[in-house]
Amino acid sequence: MSRLHETKFRVITKIQRWVVNPVSRLLPFQTLLETTGRKSGLPRRTPVGGRRVGQEFWIVSEYGEKSQYVRNIQANPTVRVRDKGRWHHGTAHLLHNDDARTRLKSLPRMNSAAVRAVGTNLLTVRVDLMD
Repeated sequence: MSRLHETKFRVITKIQRWVVNPVSRLLPFQTLLETTGRKSGLPRRTPVGGRRVGQEFWIVSEYGEKSQYVRNIQANPTVRVRDKGRWHHGTAHLLHNDDARTRLKSLPRMNSAAVRAVGTNLLTVRVDLMD
């Protein structure tokens, strides 16, 4: 990762962690991805912008394997997704061969624009929903 991308990553992730995510988690219809913390074992809820298609939920991580929720998925792919105020259990899969930029075109417009603007290493995540 270049020095510029590293600086961008650090600034954006600090803003997300301390300002955007805490506020977003409080909104009742904000889509959330709940993973299990790879070190703590505690539930970790991350606001995401994705879309349900049948029994799959699609997300694009803006920082790929540097995203904390992606690192948690690597340790334990069992997740929950809160979509439209309802929780769903599922199994997450990291799709390195999927074209994340093309995938963003099928996801919510505002979030996709933000991911394209700040993302440095896009990675598609598919959650296979069980309920």
